[in-house]
Amino acid sequence: MNSNLFAVLKKRFPSDLTTEFVRTRGGSSYSYADMIARTGQYANALTGMGVKPGDRVAVQVNKSFENLMLYLGAVRAGAAYLPLNTAYTAAELEYFLGDAKPSLAVCREQTEADVKRVSGSSKVLTLGDEGDAGSLLEAADAAEAEFEDVARGEDDLAAILYTSGTTGRSKGAMLTHRNLSSNAEALAQTWKFSGSDRLLHALPIYHTHGLFTASNTILYAGASMIFLPRFDADEVISLLPEATAMMGVPTFYSRLLQNDELTREHVSHIRVFISGSAPLSPELHKAFEERTGHAILERYGMTETGMNTSNPYDGARRPGTVGFPLPGVELRIADPEAGRELPQGSVGVIEVRGPNVFKGYWEMPEKTAEEFRGDGFFITGDLGMIDDQGYVNIVGRDKDLIISGGFNVYPAEIEAAIDAIPGVAESAVIGLPHPDFGEGVTAVVACKEGVTLAEDQIIGPLAGQLAKFKQPKRVYFVETLPRNAMGKVQKKDLRETFSDTYQ
Repeated sequence: MNSNLFAVLKKRFPSDLTTEFVRTRGGSSYSYADMIARTGQYANALTGMGVKPGDRVAVQVNKSFENLMLYLGAVRAGAAYLPLNTAYTAAELEYFLGDAKPSLAVCREQTEADVKRVSGSSKVLTLGDEGDAGSLLEAADAAEAEFEDVARGEDDLAAILYTSGTTGRSKGAMLTHRNLSSNAEALAQTWKFSGSDRLLHALPIYHTHGLFTASNTILYAGASMIFLPRFDADEVISLLPEATAMMGVPTFYSRLLQNDELTREHVSHIRVFISGSAPLSPELHKAFEERTGHAILERYGMTETGMNTSNPYDGARRPGTVGFPLPGVELRIADPEAGRELPQGSVGVIEVRGPNVFKGYWEMPEKTAEEFRGDGFFITGDLGMIDDQGYVNIVGRDKDLIISGGFNVYPAEIEAAIDAIPGVAESAVIGLPHPDFGEGVTAVVACKEGVTLAEDQIIGPLAGQLAKFKQPKRVYFVETLPRNAMGKVQKKDLRETFSDTYQ
């Protein structure tokens, strides 16, 4: 049996392939038949360029229907799809491309020169901002639509997503065809998606949330999407009457609440609102339910595992919790050091095991081994507990991870960039509660003796080095950073000192 993700999903497509799959902002409509033909063209174009099964295809382009077709075409061709945040700078891309060594890199036309400069041996092609131009588009247009999906095993790679670590070195999480297909199946069942659903899709697709959680689940259910290039609160409000479901990050829901048109009547036909990628505050959960009558369904996942848990579709969606393990997923709370399972109600590290858990980190076998227990459980690094009703509660995050606007931000990378600025003695980067982004990236800086710096002298130099979502929104200056007896910077103290920054 062919375990290629696309082949698995295709078995779930509507029997009538003229059924709409995607409708874009401009009103263009694409059926399942259109999608099959277009992904076939991309698959043929890729193989014609020498992309072989197992090769990596790195992509840093704007969200568009053609971008989605490229993803599925790469999967059909047996390649490992490597999406990259469009905010990454050329300096950041150089690491990803050098580490993954893709046979093909696809970029926007305006960044072609920079990508070619850092691409190494990778072939570089382009896809226009709206997916309506570029050398790859021309190749796809010229290719045949008929394509036989490349045979892949369950354990073969379908994608690599990079997730940073506290050391500052990004790690490529290797996701298999089985990882992605099993998660799509579990989510479609848990959230009761069917062919009658239409998802309002305003998420980016260089991230597991928009690309896998949303798109793969819709494909598995044989449903359709309104596919927007980005989130715009007014546009989303206007389109909600045409949808049955929406997936978003807490920031989306916070901004929707600022629009007076968001009423119970306006969303009465919506079946489910789903939130993830960042903690949803109980206050936001309550405010949204009071305004709309809908209790947002919060779930918990990560790059390495896809989705792990979800609040119930039928049953209490408890604010501040992430519900229960998905079908096929085992979850336990363990002692971070000893690894032994802790009694219910205890706080410890969340560990998961199941078909959704990734294969390991790209070319990092030692790091992979460190993150797994001997019995196959993956150590998430998130701290949590299971309450007396069985709901999983996330109580903190190990390794100082910041989640801002749904994006993972790792302080070590930003601290290294700040410390390199002339006059800086040392720095600490923390996340502080932010009403819009969940957490605001905040830097605390100690200057060298006799040096005085201003906030813009820290933020300015970072603009060309770091993606916008990683750049500090505020910078504070202190004489020295607080440390414990072992010399470790006490970020907890800094969070308490500057806790009201964005209030």
